[in-house]
Amino acid sequence: MHTQLNHRMTKQRQIIIEELRKVTSHPTADQLHEMVRKRLPRISLSTVYRNLETLSSEGMILKMDSAGTQKRFDGTVENHYHIRCSRCGRVDDVHMETIPEIEEIARRRSSYQSVSHIIEFTGICPNCYSQSRG
Repeated sequence: MHTQLNHRMTKQRQIIIEELRKVTSHPTADQLHEMVRKRLPRISLSTVYRNLETLSSEGMILKMDSAGTQKRFDGTVENHYHIRCSRCGRVDDVHMETIPEIEEIARRRSSYQSVSHIIEFTGICPNCYSQSRG
């Protein structure tokens, strides 16, 4: 899924990718900025935003953009599914096989070409569930 990198791989971009791939928490740009600042103390939030946009457009990272929520970023670019807590916004991977047949069904029923899919489940995470019970 990696595309030809049209932009130079700067030290900043490399560190952003490395920090993003260390976690599975699907951080926001603000959260990732805090992580990257431990290695690059002078990096600005706008630089992190700009580099995240570049890296996602190049296919090096995944930008998760759901209606009404902050964008989150994922170091795993292979097709996989997510689940988002409807209370706190936490996002986790759902470890299951993807369903490629769904793309063919959608293509046939819509006449669209080059169909891909993103599936996001919603629910209540274990932390929010335990807080509501206790």
